[in-house]
Amino acid sequence: MQSALTLQTPHLSDYPKLVQVWEASVRATHDFLPDAYIVLLRDNVLGKYLDAVMLICCKDSRQRILGFAGVASGRVDMLFVGPEHRGKGVGKRLLHYAIDELNAHCLDVNEQNPQAVGFYLHEGFEITGRSPTDGLGQPYPLLHLRLKAPTLSHCG
Repeated sequence: MQSALTLQTPHLSDYPKLVQVWEASVRATHDFLPDAYIVLLRDNVLGKYLDAVMLICCKDSRQRILGFAGVASGRVDMLFVGPEHRGKGVGKRLLHYAIDELNAHCLDVNEQNPQAVGFYLHEGFEITGRSPTDGLGQPYPLLHLRLKAPTLSHCG
């Protein structure tokens, strides 16, 4: 499957599908979030967050979006993979593109999402700090991660 995957910049017309991938991914991995909060976040993803980052999406040979990442100011601000495509190299490919091509060396991850924390640690990131709340000030702690490398300075 890996060889049939392509990375490309999504178009505005892809935004509804990106939001579908985002929501499916969040519902599969963020079981600590109440439904109302997911709906609020979904509206923000479509209305604000997608336009605030440089987007890259991973498509299969049939041009279906399997996952996407968003990068801004050297940070991976979002990386989401459809639940049915997890464990198949989609997230790794997106992450490595963000690192190698978009110079993203930092990210935040929900502490209550152990699968994502494990993924980033496995891919060479280290925990550099913690915030007790998420970006909207809600009680969902974030871990601050940085790519391990001797030449990198501190993040953000």
